[in-house]
Amino acid sequence: MSPTPNKRILLNAFSMNCVSHHQHGLWVREDTRQLEYTQIDPWIELAQILEKGCFDALFLADVVGVYDNYKGGPETSIIEGMQVPANDPSMLVSAMAHATENIGFAYTSSVYQAHPFTFARQMSTLDHLTKGRIAWNIVTSYLRNAGFNYGLGGLPEHNKRYDLADEYLEVTYKLWEGSWEDDAVLADRKRGIYADPAKIHKINHVGKHFDVAGPHLSEPSPQRTPLLFQAGSSTRGRSFAAKHAECIFILESKEMLQGPGNVIEDIRNQARLLGRNPDDILFFQGITPVVGSTESEAKAKEAEYIEQFSEEGALAHFSGSMGIDMEAGDLDQPLDSMDPKYMRGFVQSMIKSSSDQKKTFRDLFRTRLAGQFLTGAPEQIADALQKWQQLGVDGFNLVYSVTPGSFSDFIDGVVPILQQKGLVQSEYSPGPLREKIFGTPRLTNRHVASEYRK
Repeated sequence: MSPTPNKRILLNAFSMNCVSHHQHGLWVREDTRQLEYTQIDPWIELAQILEKGCFDALFLADVVGVYDNYKGGPETSIIEGMQVPANDPSMLVSAMAHATENIGFAYTSSVYQAHPFTFARQMSTLDHLTKGRIAWNIVTSYLRNAGFNYGLGGLPEHNKRYDLADEYLEVTYKLWEGSWEDDAVLADRKRGIYADPAKIHKINHVGKHFDVAGPHLSEPSPQRTPLLFQAGSSTRGRSFAAKHAECIFILESKEMLQGPGNVIEDIRNQARLLGRNPDDILFFQGITPVVGSTESEAKAKEAEYIEQFSEEGALAHFSGSMGIDMEAGDLDQPLDSMDPKYMRGFVQSMIKSSSDQKKTFRDLFRTRLAGQFLTGAPEQIADALQKWQQLGVDGFNLVYSVTPGSFSDFIDGVVPILQQKGLVQSEYSPGPLREKIFGTPRLTNRHVASEYRK
């Protein structure tokens, strides 16, 4: 799938309010600020660096449980600082927004961690405070510990989580899109009338999981509904994305994207059947760039990272993502004999992407660790991103090895080349985040949320 002419590449930085996000073990280095994650200054610095580089958004991951599958408990995750401790990403947004003018902020929130009425007000508040620069990464949780943390007796079955998420979205759409009419707020000083009660409505939602009367407590914000991200790539996750998502985070190989029925083609086809314009959905590939002034310098940097990388941290991470104990399991089991039913979508994709299904997961795991970096001189990185774009990818979530250094290297080296080629923006367009990306501040009339507008 080729991009439309002059279609720009979108850039997000991918981070998390914790010590070790993805490249485990590297927090011990002197050239990273990961140990300062509890302080606000490094986050403000990061947001300002990204805005200088004209990034579209900072994408903040989150979990609401510990990875406790590996070795039968959370000890390895705790020792490694592997996504625990983890602070609330939403609390960072206002400070970073105050220190910037244009960059967007996407943060992750599970449909299990906050009641939709409460969450809708939180997002509306942030959309007001950021002048429309907020996005929500919708997740249904995948860690079993998260289910116990919210009194669920464990994690509900995969499809049931998406069923709840569908209703969760319905409630928030009703609050954001339908509770207040566009002209409900009068702010009439002379008559002393702030809002017209005839233009403000209860939603009276009664469903399987939620009963919400309304009305929404927040007046309409610049975007009303925040820009919607989602990352599920399972069969059920894809249908959910086709219905709801505007931006989708993927972790796919180039080989997988070239095959028929690949995730981009599949979701866009499903969206078309739902009456949506397939171009209303954008796909962001996750990559970990390692940039040097020369290829040899970049490779030397990569070699340092690999030397310090923690395999234990990675095994704890993968164990939680797969829902199995990778120490107790048979890592030498052939890929074609593994049951993917309980695996996250990206793990299923990783297994399917292997050209040799007789390889073991241990083989695949080691190959993945060795091949996770996109390493090279700035020109090489820019060329590689353009090739990804030619496969239908619209943008990238850039994973750091060290922060903010990985992002600074990319901005100083790669971004000017992409700008010179007209592939990324050199300045921000006006308006809220959705308008900057899609040209309109509101969800289109083709989106399911539009059904709830008054």
